[in-house]
Amino acid sequence: MTFSNTAQGSLQYAPLLGTLTVIPWTGEQSDDERNPPFLLAYSLGDGCDGAEAGQEAMRAVIKEVGLRTGPGLTDVAASPAIPITLLVQAGRAVLTMPYLKAQCAVPPEWEEDARLTGAVYFILATQPWPEGIPGRPVSEEALRAFVGDEAVLTGAAHSLVPVSTLRG
Repeated sequence: MTFSNTAQGSLQYAPLLGTLTVIPWTGEQSDDERNPPFLLAYSLGDGCDGAEAGQEAMRAVIKEVGLRTGPGLTDVAASPAIPITLLVQAGRAVLTMPYLKAQCAVPPEWEEDARLTGAVYFILATQPWPEGIPGRPVSEEALRAFVGDEAVLTGAAHSLVPVSTLRG
C-alpha cells in the first residue's frame, strides 16, 4: 500500500492539468542487484477544461522540459539541459522541474534503493488517473493496473533522474 501526494504546478498549465500527484514505489529486488525505485507523476484529470485538455497540457510540459513520450529512457544525468532535480533526504523525496514541484514521504526501502543506485526511474504520465487521489491509500494492484496499462506506458515520458542529498 502506498499513498499519493499532491504536487504543485506553475500558473501556465496548472488550470489545465488540475491536481498533480506523485507516488513512490519500489520494484522487486534480487539479492545480487539493486534497481532504482520508481516515482510516478500524473494528473487526476480534474483540470478546468477536462481530462483531454489536461493530457495535451502534460504533453506540452513534457516537450518543453526536454523529455519525450513513448519508448526509451532519458538519462537526465547525461542531459544537463533537462531541468529536473531530485533531492532525497530523511524519508522525503523532493522533485523539482518546470511546472511541477512535488514533495512526498518515501518508505525506508525506497530511500535506500535511491541512495544505493544513485537514481530514480521517473514516469511522467500524460494519461490522468482519477482514482489515485492524494492522501488516500493506493493498493499495489491498482497501481500495477494503472502503470501496466499500455496506453499509460506508451503515452508517458520515462527518465532516470539522479539523486542528490544534503551533506552536513
